[in-house]
Amino acid sequence: MPLTQAPPARYDFSLLRDEDLYLFNEGNHTRVYEKLGSHPATVGSQEGTNFAVWAPNAREVFVMGDFNQWSKSTHPMHARGNSGIWECFIPGIGPGALYKYHIYSHHHGHRTDKADPFAFAQEKPPRTGSCVWDLAYTWGDERWMRDRHQRNSLQAPISIYEVHLGSWM
Repeated sequence: MPLTQAPPARYDFSLLRDEDLYLFNEGNHTRVYEKLGSHPATVGSQEGTNFAVWAPNAREVFVMGDFNQWSKSTHPMHARGNSGIWECFIPGIGPGALYKYHIYSHHHGHRTDKADPFAFAQEKPPRTGSCVWDLAYTWGDERWMRDRHQRNSLQAPISIYEVHLGSWM
Protein backbone atom coordinates (compact mmCIF):
# COMPACT_ATOMS: atom_id res chain seq x y z
CA MET A 1 0.00 0.00 0.00
CA PRO A 2 1.67 3.25 -1.08
CA LEU A 3 2.21 6.06 1.37
CA THR A 4 1.59 8.79 -1.18
CA GLN A 5 -1.60 10.79 -0.99
CA ALA A 6 -1.85 12.83 -4.17
CA PRO A 7 1.42 13.02 -6.10
CA PRO A 8 2.30 16.35 -7.68
CA ALA A 9 2.62 16.68 -11.44
CA ARG A 10 5.41 14.42 -12.70
CA TYR A 11 8.25 15.92 -14.65
CA ASP A 12 10.18 13.77 -17.08
CA PHE A 13 13.53 15.29 -16.16
CA SER A 14 16.68 13.65 -14.91
CA LEU A 15 20.31 14.56 -14.50
CA LEU A 16 21.08 10.83 -14.69
CA ARG A 17 21.65 9.39 -18.14
CA ASP A 18 21.92 5.67 -18.95
CA GLU A 19 25.72 6.01 -18.94
CA ASP A 20 25.61 7.51 -15.44
CA LEU A 21 23.55 4.59 -14.15
CA TYR A 22 25.90 2.11 -15.80
CA LEU A 23 29.01 3.73 -14.28
CA PHE A 24 27.33 4.09 -10.88
CA ASN A 25 26.24 0.44 -10.82
CA GLU A 26 29.74 -0.78 -11.64
CA GLY A 27 31.26 1.59 -9.04
CA ASN A 28 33.23 3.72 -11.52
CA HIS A 29 31.27 6.98 -11.65
CA THR A 30 33.90 9.57 -10.71
CA ARG A 31 31.60 12.59 -10.79
CA VAL A 32 28.51 11.23 -9.06
CA TYR A 33 28.31 14.38 -6.92
CA GLU A 34 27.11 16.16 -10.08
CA LYS A 35 24.13 13.79 -10.29
CA LEU A 36 23.13 12.89 -6.72
CA GLY A 37 22.03 15.40 -4.11
CA SER A 38 20.06 18.55 -4.87
CA HIS A 39 20.72 20.57 -8.00
CA PRO A 40 18.81 23.72 -9.01
CA ALA A 41 17.54 23.30 -12.57
CA THR A 42 15.09 24.68 -15.10
CA VAL A 43 12.71 22.28 -16.83
CA GLY A 44 10.85 23.97 -19.65
CA SER A 45 9.89 27.26 -18.05
CA GLN A 46 9.74 25.84 -14.49
CA GLU A 47 12.61 26.67 -12.15
CA GLY A 48 13.10 24.20 -9.35
CA THR A 49 15.43 21.60 -7.92
CA ASN A 50 16.26 18.05 -8.95
CA PHE A 51 16.76 15.66 -6.03
CA ALA A 52 18.49 12.27 -6.26
CA VAL A 53 19.59 9.87 -3.53
CA TRP A 54 20.88 6.31 -3.36
CA ALA A 55 18.56 4.28 -1.13
CA PRO A 56 18.88 0.67 -2.37
CA ASN A 57 16.63 -0.92 0.27
CA ALA A 58 13.86 1.66 0.06
CA ARG A 59 10.28 0.87 -0.76
CA GLU A 60 9.41 4.56 -1.12
CA VAL A 61 11.36 7.80 -0.75
CA PHE A 62 10.00 11.32 -0.28
CA VAL A 63 11.55 14.77 -0.13
CA MET A 64 10.41 16.78 2.86
CA GLY A 65 11.45 20.28 3.82
CA ASP A 66 10.56 23.80 4.78
CA PHE A 67 8.84 24.16 1.37
CA ASN A 68 6.16 21.56 2.30
CA GLN A 69 6.02 22.05 6.09
CA TRP A 70 8.21 18.92 6.49
CA SER A 71 5.45 16.68 5.12
CA LYS A 72 6.66 13.09 4.81
CA SER A 73 4.33 12.17 1.95
CA THR A 74 3.68 15.06 -0.45
CA HIS A 75 6.77 14.88 -2.69
CA PRO A 76 7.45 11.27 -3.75
CA MET A 77 10.59 10.26 -5.61
CA HIS A 78 10.71 7.57 -8.27
CA ALA A 79 13.19 4.71 -8.57
CA ARG A 80 15.62 4.58 -11.48
CA GLY A 81 15.54 0.96 -12.54
CA ASN A 82 17.48 -1.40 -10.28
CA SER A 83 20.18 1.13 -9.43
CA GLY A 84 18.81 1.97 -5.99
CA ILE A 85 18.73 5.64 -7.00
CA TRP A 86 15.55 7.62 -6.38
CA GLU A 87 14.92 11.02 -7.90
CA CYS A 88 12.40 13.76 -8.57
CA PHE A 89 12.17 17.33 -9.79
CA ILE A 90 10.22 19.77 -7.61
CA PRO A 91 9.34 23.13 -9.19
CA GLY A 92 9.53 26.33 -7.18
CA ILE A 93 12.36 25.23 -4.89
CA GLY A 94 15.65 27.09 -5.08
CA PRO A 95 18.89 27.73 -3.21
CA GLY A 96 18.45 28.08 0.53
CA ALA A 97 15.59 25.58 0.87
CA LEU A 98 16.04 23.09 3.71
CA TYR A 99 15.23 19.43 3.14
CA LYS A 100 15.70 15.79 4.16
CA TYR A 101 14.72 12.47 2.67
CA HIS A 102 11.99 10.38 4.29
CA ILE A 103 12.79 6.75 3.52
CA TYR A 104 10.32 3.91 3.90
CA SER A 105 12.26 0.63 3.94
CA HIS A 106 11.39 -2.81 2.61
CA HIS A 107 12.57 -4.22 5.95
CA HIS A 108 9.84 -4.45 8.61
CA GLY A 109 8.25 -1.16 7.54
CA HIS A 110 11.13 0.85 9.05
CA ARG A 111 10.93 4.60 8.37
CA THR A 112 13.63 7.19 8.84
CA ASP A 113 14.50 10.78 7.97
CA LYS A 114 17.97 11.26 6.48
CA ALA A 115 20.09 14.24 5.58
CA ASP A 116 21.50 14.24 2.06
CA PRO A 117 25.01 12.73 1.95
CA PHE A 118 25.68 14.63 -1.30
CA ALA A 119 24.40 18.03 -0.12
CA PHE A 120 26.71 20.97 -0.75
CA ALA A 121 25.44 22.76 2.39
CA GLN A 122 24.00 21.70 5.75
CA GLU A 123 22.33 23.43 8.67
CA LYS A 124 24.52 24.30 11.61
CA PRO A 125 24.51 21.65 14.37
CA PRO A 126 22.57 20.61 16.30
CA ARG A 127 20.12 20.98 13.38
CA THR A 128 20.50 18.28 10.75
CA GLY A 129 18.78 19.45 7.57
CA SER A 130 20.42 19.68 4.18
CA CYS A 131 20.29 22.89 2.17
CA VAL A 132 19.79 23.32 -1.56
CA TRP A 133 22.82 25.21 -2.80
CA ASP A 134 23.95 26.43 -6.20
CA LEU A 135 27.68 26.19 -6.83
CA ALA A 136 27.54 28.43 -9.89
CA TYR A 137 30.00 31.24 -9.36
CA THR A 138 31.60 33.72 -11.74
CA TRP A 139 35.27 34.05 -10.93
CA GLY A 140 36.89 37.45 -11.43
CA ASP A 141 40.51 36.33 -11.61
CA GLU A 142 41.09 36.00 -15.36
CA ARG A 143 44.05 38.42 -15.33
CA TRP A 144 45.73 36.68 -12.42
CA MET A 145 45.22 33.24 -14.01
CA ARG A 146 46.62 34.49 -17.32
CA ASP A 147 49.77 35.90 -15.64
CA ARG A 148 50.36 33.32 -12.92
CA HIS A 149 52.96 31.40 -14.92
CA GLN A 150 55.27 34.41 -14.47
CA ARG A 151 54.97 34.19 -10.69
CA ASN A 152 55.38 30.40 -10.57
CA SER A 153 58.57 30.24 -12.61
CA LEU A 154 61.93 29.07 -11.26
CA GLN A 155 63.28 32.61 -11.70
CA ALA A 156 60.55 34.26 -9.60
CA PRO A 157 61.10 35.03 -5.90
CA ILE A 158 59.35 32.87 -3.34
CA SER A 159 58.12 33.38 0.18
CA ILE A 160 58.45 30.62 2.74
CA TYR A 161 56.16 31.04 5.72
CA GLU A 162 57.17 27.96 7.67
CA VAL A 163 60.05 25.51 7.45
CA HIS A 164 60.68 22.26 9.24
CA LEU A 165 64.46 22.49 9.73
CA GLY A 166 64.81 18.74 10.25
CA SER A 167 63.73 18.10 6.70
CA TRP A 168 66.49 20.39 5.33
CA MET A 169 69.40 18.40 6.78
